[in-house]
Amino acid sequence: MGALASNAAQEMAAIARRARVASRSLARAAEADRVAALAAIAGQLRASEADILAANAEDLQAARGAGLAPAMIDRLTLTGPRIAAMAEAVEEIATMPALVGRIEHAAHRENGLEIARMRIPLGVVAMIFESRPNVTTDAAALCLKSGNAVILRGGKEAFCSSRALGRAVAAGLAAAGLSADAVQVVPVTDRAAIPALLACDEDIDVVIPRGGEGLIRFVTEHSRIPVLKHYKGVCHVFVDAAADLDMAMAIIENAKVSRPGVCNAAETVLIHRACAQALVPRLVTRLGALGVEVRGDDTV
Repeated sequence: MGALASNAAQEMAAIARRARVASRSLARAAEADRVAALAAIAGQLRASEADILAANAEDLQAARGAGLAPAMIDRLTLTGPRIAAMAEAVEEIATMPALVGRIEHAAHRENGLEIARMRIPLGVVAMIFESRPNVTTDAAALCLKSGNAVILRGGKEAFCSSRALGRAVAAGLAAAGLSADAVQVVPVTDRAAIPALLACDEDIDVVIPRGGEGLIRFVTEHSRIPVLKHYKGVCHVFVDAAADLDMAMAIIENAKVSRPGVCNAAETVLIHRACAQALVPRLVTRLGALGVEVRGDDTV
């Protein structure tokens, strides 16, 4: 066990150092270069579909052999349309307004002093998540758009899928002339890798765990690095009085029914009293027809 921990510590330290170096060049890169990299990554995801699906098939075979629940299998499963949706999500992030260098607030003092608050990259982000492969590309794209390098440590159930996605991301970065070390997927499933990664406080600036409460608490208790955390899911959709009710119906249906097994599926709908009478009966009828159990009180 001691040798495994020592090897993990050395490997994670090397990954973190490479990410730190890459973060400096990424922060200096022009916005156009980051956008070009995201476009190239989306293209590589589409071009690598066969490789990604083959890797995902390995994960699915192992998951079925381990007796994973159907909902977990669904979270793990990639298909052609799902890979296409991942590529589209990367492209959507690319089209977002530029973040790096944006002035959020500026003020002029009476003594002539100009004070401004500017968005700058954090540096290196470590993302530790569970078995949804799409988190690999979502996290990579968001970090690249904001000028941050990222280290991705996914769940062992999605190990092969995450590595295949990581190869596509690396190819996209290289095609755009940016360092492939800006996005690294941890190449081992060894549990010792997580505490080893959490000890790299000189090179990693923030850790973001995404998953169940047990994972969040483990990361929080073992990290030397600031942690951006949550503990409970309880995903809410709020319908305001001014909302387009047809759009609200479609959003709620998508949020609950499209993939009910994922961690961000809607669990609670809050409806403004002013539109409740018009929306609630329609919503209950529609969700009931889709097999959703609706719980609430008699107040409308």
